[in-house]
Amino acid sequence: MTDKFLVKRPYITEKAGLATADGKYTFLVGKDANKSEVKKIVEKEYKVTVTAVHVMNVRPKARRRGRIMGVKHGFKKAIVTLKKGEKLDIMPQ
Repeated sequence: MTDKFLVKRPYITEKAGLATADGKYTFLVGKDANKSEVKKIVEKEYKVTVTAVHVMNVRPKARRRGRIMGVKHGFKKAIVTLKKGEKLDIMPQ
């Protein structure tokens, strides 16, 4: 799989926004991405030094819309910790 599909985009939530103060950034990644691949791609794309990567699968959740049951798709995300003093400019204005 190509690098383009392993790290898809930044995952921006309120919690992820607060974590940027500690140098931690969250990305949506492909289902078959692993820690070493994510580290390599983020370092190459953003020209920063990554010290740690935590990867987790978010489970699909059941959602109801009236009588109809549906599923909110699951996904995989990676929390990337940068070297102290480095920043990424990925947050929307």
